[in-house]
Amino acid sequence: MAPYDRPGPTPYRPDPHQPPPFTPGVPPYQPAPPTSGASVLWALAPLFTCGVASPFTMAYAAARIRSTWLAVSALIYALGLLTFLIGVVADSPGPDDSVELLAVLGSMVTWLGGTLQSLIVRRRVFERRESPNDQAVAMAQQRRELRQQARELAERDPVLARELRIGRPDLPRQYDDGGLVDVNHAPAEVIASLPGMTGELAQQVVAARQEVGAFVSAEDVSIAVGLPPHLNADLVELTIYLR
Repeated sequence: MAPYDRPGPTPYRPDPHQPPPFTPGVPPYQPAPPTSGASVLWALAPLFTCGVASPFTMAYAAARIRSTWLAVSALIYALGLLTFLIGVVADSPGPDDSVELLAVLGSMVTWLGGTLQSLIVRRRVFERRESPNDQAVAMAQQRRELRQQARELAERDPVLARELRIGRPDLPRQYDDGGLVDVNHAPAEVIASLPGMTGELAQQVVAARQEVGAFVSAEDVSIAVGLPPHLNADLVELTIYLR
């Protein structure tokens, strides 16, 4: 018996209700670290710019967390900044200090008010919000990348691919191929674990494989066995055809 076909210590028993098992050694999904430094700089921008940045930082916060009251705050700071600029431009010597008072008031609102509010809402704006499905999506994308890497390796070096047992989850191995199934060599029970496949269809695939020798693509399998068309997309994504 060839080393490639040597059976593992325990038979493969696929569970159709569970995804393919992950190979030990694949690093788990790690969320990105929080951007605390950037959030502090963002919150202190109104202080460092004497309030000029307040309308822009609040507008960013409003867009990021979709807050109406922060959008209103950004508008108020914009009006305060505009009042300050008008006061500076229109300032002239005279007994009427109303313009100067407006300029000072506008400056204080945008400078101190913007800084204080930025510090208050900083955590809410920059805290990491993860959907319960984010990790599942990241893991699925990782599996897809592993499948692509395995296909590229098999195309470059099919002998090495067979030695690594790509597409053979029924055999002991260390290489993680992302859940690929080698339709040309895997037993019927492994083929039956593919989405949409049944034990009967898998037996038909194995029988056709013995008859034709080897398949070259998912389309080849579908034509040879007469598989339902809706299975083709999953076969393209999850199968490989080693010679």
